[in-house]
Parts: sequence; C-alpha cells; structure tokens
Amino acid sequence: MIPTMRSATERLKKSVRDIPDFPKPGIVFKDITPILQDGQLFRLAITLFSDRYQRKTIDQIVAIDARGFLFASALAYVLGTGISLVRKKGKLPHKTIEASYDLEYGSNTVEMHVDALKKGQRVLIVDDVLATGGTMKAAIDLVEKLEAQVVEVAFFAEINFLEGRKKLGNVPIFSAMQF
Repeated sequence: MIPTMRSATERLKKSVRDIPDFPKPGIVFKDITPILQDGQLFRLAITLFSDRYQRKTIDQIVAIDARGFLFASALAYVLGTGISLVRKKGKLPHKTIEASYDLEYGSNTVEMHVDALKKGQRVLIVDDVLATGGTMKAAIDLVEKLEAQVVEVAFFAEINFLEGRKKLGNVPIFSAMQF
C-alpha cells in the first residue's frame, strides 16, 4: 500500500529530532540526520519531492550548501536534471557571483559559478530547512543574476515562527513539512 502524502509527512516529521541550544544558546536545531541514516525514510522524503516535480518542466536544480545538497542531488537523479551548487564563499573553484544574507544566528555570503545556469533555464532551488529565509533569498538573487527563472523553491522542512516565507517575495514555495 502506498502511503498518503499526509501519512508520509507525519512519519518523517516524527523522525526529526530537536537539538536545543545548537549552534548557540536559544536556538532549537531541527536535526534531519535520523532520516538520512534510514534508507526507507530518506527514500520517502525524496519521493515526496519527486511526486511534486515529475510532471513540471525543470531544467536544472540548484542546491544550497550543505544539507540541501543531499535532497537536491537525489531529486536531480530521479528527475534526470543537472545540479548547480550554491556554496559558502571561497568554496567554488571557478569564477563566481555572490550574494550576502543574514540568518537567525549570524550572516554569511554564498556564491555560484558564473556559468552554473543558462539564461531562461527553469530552475528549482532546493534546501533542507526554511528558517529566516536569508540563505534562500540569496540563492534566488544568484539565479536571477544569471537570468534563469525560479519555478519554485523547495524545502524538506519549514520553521513557521521564523517567518522565512516573508523574505522570499512572490516565489512559489513548497515545504514537505512544517514545524
């Protein structure tokens, strides 16, 4: 029997553990490693994404450093698309463009290769968690600088009280689960 999306989401949600005071006091980190360690749960997570995007025209998936790489890579494999990386500053070897952002516990700069996307490509951007939205907003800015089209942004989980959606404007957003 194929599980419904709701039952699949609830099963996955129960496997996410809270880590209090990480990476600093006052923050409750949503740890997805129990899902990654369990092949059936990880497959279920990727199935939630692939069911949503199999019938949409996606030319390229953009993956956000670092846990977003895990979901995006598996999804790109299933969909048969390429994958482009958004990484922390100084981690990519070729010529890059950059965008800076704030997050709930600091600030950072991310980069993407200047040739990561072609003008007009239809892009899905994937990350693990939507928190304050800063990282994703920076990734959207990078995709738009390269004149590609953001079809949607996708997250495994969303932390609602941080209101990250507000930072992303009118870009369509999908979150497999909400906390």
